[in-house]
Amino acid sequence: MASTTAHPFDYNLAFSRNLGLVQPEEQKRLKNARIAIAGLGAVGGMHLVTLARMGIGHFHIADLDHYELVNFNRQVGATMQTLGQPKVQVMREITTDINPEATVTGFENGIQADNIERFLDGVDIAVDGLDYFAVEARDLFYRTAHAKNIPVVAAGPLGCSAALLVFVPGGMTWQEYFAMDLAESREEQYVLFAIGTAPRGFHFDYIDPSYINLQKQSGPSIALAVQLCAGVVAAEVLKLLLKRGQIYPVPCYQQFDAYKSKYGKGKLRWGNRGPLQRLKFSLVKRRLAKFGS
Repeated sequence: MASTTAHPFDYNLAFSRNLGLVQPEEQKRLKNARIAIAGLGAVGGMHLVTLARMGIGHFHIADLDHYELVNFNRQVGATMQTLGQPKVQVMREITTDINPEATVTGFENGIQADNIERFLDGVDIAVDGLDYFAVEARDLFYRTAHAKNIPVVAAGPLGCSAALLVFVPGGMTWQEYFAMDLAESREEQYVLFAIGTAPRGFHFDYIDPSYINLQKQSGPSIALAVQLCAGVVAAEVLKLLLKRGQIYPVPCYQQFDAYKSKYGKGKLRWGNRGPLQRLKFSLVKRRLAKFGS
């Protein structure tokens, strides 16, 4: 961590360029806010850095993984200096280098049944940065947040796009929206998650499915989509914290694809149980089966 002795930190100066987009009293609210970020991989790490640069002052962060070379194409904390280091430790240091006054509580075992209550304790907003394939952890995360009346913001970096979902207290739950009980296998759960995250599927026709391996839990990813996700999630967090601006909670969804210059917004009134989503479910399964995914 860089020394602040020669250059003492001044919160108001550090985040003064936010003013004009937020008012001074609103910046104080950001400073006092507490955000929980589950997962610090691609989107999770970038969410943390983006929110820290907005001046948010308190974080709970969870991840059980260490940095590897395969993370370099998209994860903000992945460098030659951090190879093999815990993601929680690295991202805590990056955050406090941005804002030495920030408090960052780390959960290096990820989110588990025995720590999820502590992870979400006192939190204003929860952010989903979990690995795409972390079905059980995601179910626990959303179920507990809903029970504690904590909104959850999520964005999927699919192709060159950001697919945004916002879950609010009293609204449709993650379990209701994604309808994971329709799946007969783990691989089918992954398909349901994909088509529910981005119902418009702008990215489907330019991703080479031969690089998707559901059994090995791997697929194409690119940094530009991660950056897009961080921007849209930060905007939703800002609106929720400051209680201004329009929120489109689930069953509404949004997707912006930078490669295609397309934006789409819609509503899945029945989530993945709707007839069109069930048809997509069947078609995507069939397409992936052709490539042995």
